[in-house]
Amino acid sequence: MTRAFNAQLQASNGITVTDFEVLRRIGAAPEGAMRRVDLATAVGLTPSGITRLLDGLQSSGLVRKRGCESDARVTYAAITDAGRELLYAASQDHLGALVALFGEHYSEAEMATFVELLGRLPGAEGAETSCPEPPSS
Repeated sequence: MTRAFNAQLQASNGITVTDFEVLRRIGAAPEGAMRRVDLATAVGLTPSGITRLLDGLQSSGLVRKRGCESDARVTYAAITDAGRELLYAASQDHLGALVALFGEHYSEAEMATFVELLGRLPGAEGAETSCPEPPSS
């Protein structure tokens, strides 16, 4: 599934599943920014891995580095307007791919049960905000 979703996101939006997850998490964070160390932990990357990933997203204009006023050792990854636009478009494409994949194997009733069961997992509270809002024009 990951390979299929990676291929779909790369073909339609030029990003990987990990890029998507990083943008989604930053976009959902307060003020659209997260400490880089917290982001690395959240997506299961090493500090050097998140640095490489964020460097690529930064050079694409999707995120920017932001310092911390109270502690110069801390840096944040902040989503840009372009990052929000891409995240919204990628979310729509990714949701369509998820529906298509699961819709091939499960009935609507089974899907409703599946969604309800997933909603019980730790960390699922607030999941209704996991899909980004359309960017304001």
